[in-house]
Amino acid sequence: MSTAASRHRSDGALPRRFVIMGVSGCGKSSVGLALAARLGGIYADGDDLHPAANVAKMSAGIPLIDADRWPWLDKVGQYLALAQDTTLIGCSALKRIYRDRIREVVDAPVCFVHLAGTRQTILRRMQARRDHFMPPALLDSQFATLELPGADEQAITVDIDQPLDQVVAAILIALEETQS
Repeated sequence: MSTAASRHRSDGALPRRFVIMGVSGCGKSSVGLALAARLGGIYADGDDLHPAANVAKMSAGIPLIDADRWPWLDKVGQYLALAQDTTLIGCSALKRIYRDRIREVVDAPVCFVHLAGTRQTILRRMQARRDHFMPPALLDSQFATLELPGADEQAITVDIDQPLDQVVAAILIALEETQS
C-alpha cells in the first residue's frame, strides 16, 4: 500500500458510480464534491437520505443499529442505480454487509472510496464543524463498526491526513492505475 492510496479492482473499466465512504468526519462531502468536479460528475450527500428517526437518534448520541440502516442503504443504492452520468454519493458504508447491500440494490459496478484517517484527525475535524447532527461522542462507535474494504471489493483507500487536493489527486491516480 502506498502512503497516498491503495486500490482493489478486478477489471479495467472506469466506474460510473462511487460511494465516498468512511466514518463521520472523514471528509466525505468535501472529497465527494471535489472529486465529482474533477470527474465531471455529480455528488449527493447520503446524509440527506436518512429517515428523520435516524437523524434524531444520532443527534441524541444514540448509535444506529443495522435495522435502522437498511432503509437508508436501500435509498443510497436506488440513487446510484438511477445514475445516468458519473455519480458519487457520500455514505459511511462502514460494514461489508452495508456495501454488499448497496451493490445488490445498484446491480452494477460501484467503486467505494474509503477515506481513512486516525481517530485524532477525525475527532479534530468533527469538533471544528458546525451544524451537523452527528456528535463527536459517536466517533468511537463508528470506528468500532468500521470493516475495511476487502481485497475482493472494488475499492480505493486514501489517507486523509493530507490537503484536500492531494486526497483527490491520490484517488484519481488510483483510478488511472485501474485502467492500465
